Amino acid sequence: MFPDLRTRVQQFAREAGFELCGIASVRGFPELEVFPQWIADGQHGEMKYMEARNEAGELKRTRLANVAPWARSVIVCAINYNTAHPYSTQTGDKSSGWISRYAWSREDYHDAVLRRLRAVEARLHEFLDSADCKFPTTERSFQMRSYVDTGPLIERVYAKYAGIGWMGKNTCTINQKLGSWLFLGVILTSLEATAEVAPDLPAPDRCGTCTRCITACPTEAIVAPGKLDARLCISYLTIEKRGEIPVDLRTGMGRHVFGCDICQDVCPWNRKAPVTTAEEFQPREGFVNPDLDWIAEMQPEEFRAVFRGSPVRRAKLSGLRRNAVVAMGNSGDTEFVPTLKKLADDADSTVATHARWALEQLK
Repeated sequence: MFPDLRTRVQQFAREAGFELCGIASVRGFPELEVFPQWIADGQHGEMKYMEARNEAGELKRTRLANVAPWARSVIVCAINYNTAHPYSTQTGDKSSGWISRYAWSREDYHDAVLRRLRAVEARLHEFLDSADCKFPTTERSFQMRSYVDTGPLIERVYAKYAGIGWMGKNTCTINQKLGSWLFLGVILTSLEATAEVAPDLPAPDRCGTCTRCITACPTEAIVAPGKLDARLCISYLTIEKRGEIPVDLRTGMGRHVFGCDICQDVCPWNRKAPVTTAEEFQPREGFVNPDLDWIAEMQPEEFRAVFRGSPVRRAKLSGLRRNAVVAMGNSGDTEFVPTLKKLADDADSTVATHARWALEQLK
């Protein structure tokens, strides 16, 4: 007897630093059927890349065959990025900002995870070319393609059917032992899901009757269990939204300047979430509870230097400064008034508009 390829893949994933690894077959999952309506309802907001279609006009993310007809199975890997720092809900300092936990890392997680996926790919090719491989020769040459958040598929759906974790009511992937602080990476392969490449069983849903994430969301973005209106989500507002933030949503943003962790912070499955051992996921200096004055008055040169290689760059300088002045307005701290008065006449009209709003809040 020889180990099946699934066992080999999991071994290679562990050696590359992943805590979890599973295989899902490529097929029409029921969770994918709601995606077209979500797009039609405009709940993706300004994230136009979600609307990407193939030449036949079909949404790419609804069926993997639309863009990768050769794909027969998907290897899903997960790595923990949690650190020992308190959650956003455990710190009461409203005078500092909050950058989402995933963006603290010393290396952009896209690069860190993709590097590990490529290591798994290399080991797979090495194994299939070796004398130890008992696979049929016809199966030894196969296609692979790795993605980290950039692929034409909805990773969390495949993560569920690869046994990584269930899709929580907050739409995050939750693992019973590790919680939800997980980066996902996928490898599309042309190998058929057979006895040798056995797909894993779907992860059972263990949210039960808990609705903590739904009730904790300050902007009520989780409109129903497992359904997120991105236009209301603080992560969307602070990262993807350009220009002015709707006035009725600004107060709910609290002190968030990039992303939001609240629905994960309150999740019972994260109470005992382990801490990562990966050095590159340790926070950069100043990223945990950053000073709002510092961010609000940041100049382009400093922005490029401080956030080089960081996901925070996605918000762009204008968006990050805008978010900081909104956080100032929500802080209740009148010490920000001098800064806000100066920013009310800022050359960036978006920053200036939000600074004037913040001043009104502090009155």
